[in-house]
Amino acid sequence: MIDTPQIRSLANFTGGHDWRLALLHDDPSDLLIWVARGQGLLHTDGSRRGVGAHNAILIPHSQVFALDLGRQANGLVAIIPPAHNSWNLETARQLRIRDAKAISQLSGFIEAAQREVSDSQPILDAALSAHQRLIEVWVRRQITPPEHAPAKQNASIRLIRRFFANLPQPKMKGATMAEHAEQLGVTPTHLARASRTATGVTTADHLTARLLHQTQTAMVDTKTSAKDIATQLRFSSATYFTRFVQQQMGKTPTQLRQQT
Repeated sequence: MIDTPQIRSLANFTGGHDWRLALLHDDPSDLLIWVARGQGLLHTDGSRRGVGAHNAILIPHSQVFALDLGRQANGLVAIIPPAHNSWNLETARQLRIRDAKAISQLSGFIEAAQREVSDSQPILDAALSAHQRLIEVWVRRQITPPEHAPAKQNASIRLIRRFFANLPQPKMKGATMAEHAEQLGVTPTHLARASRTATGVTTADHLTARLLHQTQTAMVDTKTSAKDIATQLRFSSATYFTRFVQQQMGKTPTQLRQQT
């Protein structure tokens, strides 16, 4: 986890790997994702939402989400350690900004922070914290108007919101769809139906996407052996782990690591 706020472009944040955002996962830091251009689809908080230009997406730390943006998308990501954040948001928020002044303000705050990083001036951490505070003030002003109030949630969204909230819990690591359904007090069929209604895909699809993100992160960002990754991700065997990677990505774990 980072100790001070950071500003990165979307391309830098993903490192050229679209799956870092597009597959279901959670981040240890609070994120403000500013989509300056392009469109896509956001899965979070139990629902599916369209994303377009001049959207600010606020993701509290440890909240599961996926943001699938087209290749033409352009934007910035403010990465904020939880200890530095005063949004006090418990769930993700999507702000569709239409006011030209508000758009210009946020762009200016983020670009000023980027210049600080590029120029490597003394006392950089303090400067970034100051810029981050300005961004926080902007966020708190934007979430106040009625048009940015959270949408009402139906029964399906409320259930999938609970499912998403359970995903990062240590006790649910490696849990099957049936085990998630049992923990939520519903049948697997009901859970799958609610997920399709709320997000367009089933809970099994979400579990696979999250596992794929964890797998690729471990293969790309660490030197941990495939056998140990299989154990960490609670696969029954290294053979089953290899079969899963091949079926989902068309490559063996070794080939996946070599291509990075």
